Amino acid sequence: MKARTIQLLQFTGMFWAIPFVRLFSGEEILVQLRQIWTSIGLPVMAIAGFLLTWHLVAQRVNTSLGRLPGPMEVTQQAQVLWQEHLTERAKANDFYARQDARIAKIKAANPNAKPRRVAFTGKPTYLDQILTSLKTVFVGFIFASILALPIGIICGANKNIMTALNPIIQVLKPVSPLAWLPIVTMVVSAVYTTNNGLVPKSFIISAVTVAMCSLWATLINTAVGVASVNKDYLNVAQVLQLSARQRTFKVILPATLPMIFTGLRITLGVGWMVLIAAEMMAQNPGLGKFIWDEFQNGSSTSIARIMVAVLTIGMIGYALDRLMAALQQKVSFA
Repeated sequence: MKARTIQLLQFTGMFWAIPFVRLFSGEEILVQLRQIWTSIGLPVMAIAGFLLTWHLVAQRVNTSLGRLPGPMEVTQQAQVLWQEHLTERAKANDFYARQDARIAKIKAANPNAKPRRVAFTGKPTYLDQILTSLKTVFVGFIFASILALPIGIICGANKNIMTALNPIIQVLKPVSPLAWLPIVTMVVSAVYTTNNGLVPKSFIISAVTVAMCSLWATLINTAVGVASVNKDYLNVAQVLQLSARQRTFKVILPATLPMIFTGLRITLGVGWMVLIAAEMMAQNPGLGKFIWDEFQNGSSTSIARIMVAVLTIGMIGYALDRLMAALQQKVSFA
């Protein structure tokens, strides 16, 4: 039982909880207490020091919208945002309940009637914007992976192709999302001529911008990983007369998985950072637009609400990185 629990904690990245499991099982109590202090006590002290410093600095900084909010004000606005979400969900539930009652009444009077259902058009809540941002970044991440993985494999397998494409990669890799966004906007607007489709145009613009800015880490890491595959593996594949496809999927990719996942983790992290700027500029619903709207709003609570979004972005970014690390550990044997 203990071994399974420790294995699960290692898989999920919750290494800080492992000493507790060993402590409760009676394993080297003093050693586990020291480990708990190192893994939990020190970070908690650092966080407490950060919050105290933030509180003291906030007392002395005045902006055009008032005093800089401290931890308590930010916590209060997080609670307000949660309450706004609950209120909006209650309105939606009431709307659909009234609509169901109206439809039932119409069908009772006329069983052949086909009344039209209407979607609730209330404003998106903070949690809705978080979900939209997550959906956008994952779509962009998938686009980036689809582009980067094949190109990276080809570049790693063929030095001439890598030499030919390397200047293009090095030139495009550092381009800012703010530079890509106008180009992507014009191209998407020319290709996707309707804004009444299943996917909003602004969503596509944000996702493509995320992909264009974040694919390079996966591409480069995949190319380096493929180029670094042990030659003995390739010689064995040649002796076994494996086809190019078999050699790729049975030899090269398994040996390259650690490098590929390192690139994917970086790609997802970069994509999450890029997304905020893309949503601001493209006005696609999400955390970026939430921050921009609060900045434009200019109310006394705007800075605190923006800080809530900043902390949310950081925590989600950390969670996404741990998700990729757990997935890497699951599928990689290296």
